[in-house]
Amino acid sequence: MRIGYFGDGPWAHQAFEWIISDDSFDIAFVMVRYDKRDVTLIQLAEKNGIPVELSENINSKEFIDKMQQYHVELFVSMSFNQIFKKEMINLPPLGTINCHAGKLPFYRGRNILNWVLINDEKEFGITVHYMDEGIDTGDIILQETYPITDDDNYQTLLDRAYTGCADVLYRALKMIQKNEVVVTRQNDIDLVGMYCGMRQPGDEVLDWNQSSRDIFNFVRALCIPGPQAVSWINGVKISINKVRMVIGAHTYKGIAGQIIGKTESGFFVKTADTMLEVIEFTYDGKIRVGDRLISYE
Repeated sequence: MRIGYFGDGPWAHQAFEWIISDDSFDIAFVMVRYDKRDVTLIQLAEKNGIPVELSENINSKEFIDKMQQYHVELFVSMSFNQIFKKEMINLPPLGTINCHAGKLPFYRGRNILNWVLINDEKEFGITVHYMDEGIDTGDIILQETYPITDDDNYQTLLDRAYTGCADVLYRALKMIQKNEVVVTRQNDIDLVGMYCGMRQPGDEVLDWNQSSRDIFNFVRALCIPGPQAVSWINGVKISINKVRMVIGAHTYKGIAGQIIGKTESGFFVKTADTMLEVIEFTYDGKIRVGDRLISYE
């Protein structure tokens, strides 16, 4: 099966390796993001003698004309950042598929692994679906779910998703190749679904007037390689990479964001309901009991 591969990042690297190792697949070209070009993916393509394409607008007549010359059967998108319009979607005889690290029809959109942690989900999904003109709304080819525990954070979910996406995409491609696909319409699962917006600078600021559980989830959702959750103490920024729930902590009123004690690993902070222990942080200053962590400089 002849494939046109649109991709970016570690998601695309692992999936590329799985596909290229199967002689029954032929990657006709690799398309990288125009604005931020994936050097690793370019090198993988060149190593395997595969042409690399670039376009600021994949829906332009010029690009579509160029794509027709490759005579591919299927377009595959793995973390590509341009929207495919109808003519591009339908150009290959077998259509266009996308691999999405979300349990569709829920968690459509962007930054899904951050949002599932913020929302305290107990699992996340990886879905391969046919593209249509909506955002992550096409018929589902294959979907898998993966558990989330309190030991997980953004990095551990990323690691699992990189491999999971390669696995689910490869299996979906084999299903298409063997004509074994039985699609599931997303509306048959849920008529409304759910969309997540892209996170932007400023969204990492902590609100200590939340429950300990909500703050715990927020911090682990933004840990390295994310921007880390941030607050300010006496006008100096503190970046918080990890907090720990306090076993047996009681619910009581107090000043949310106030440092109420120091520990061997860090310090305790009062939250809206109980307290948390901050155990991984970066702060250019001295931590004092009684200081307050606030949400502005």
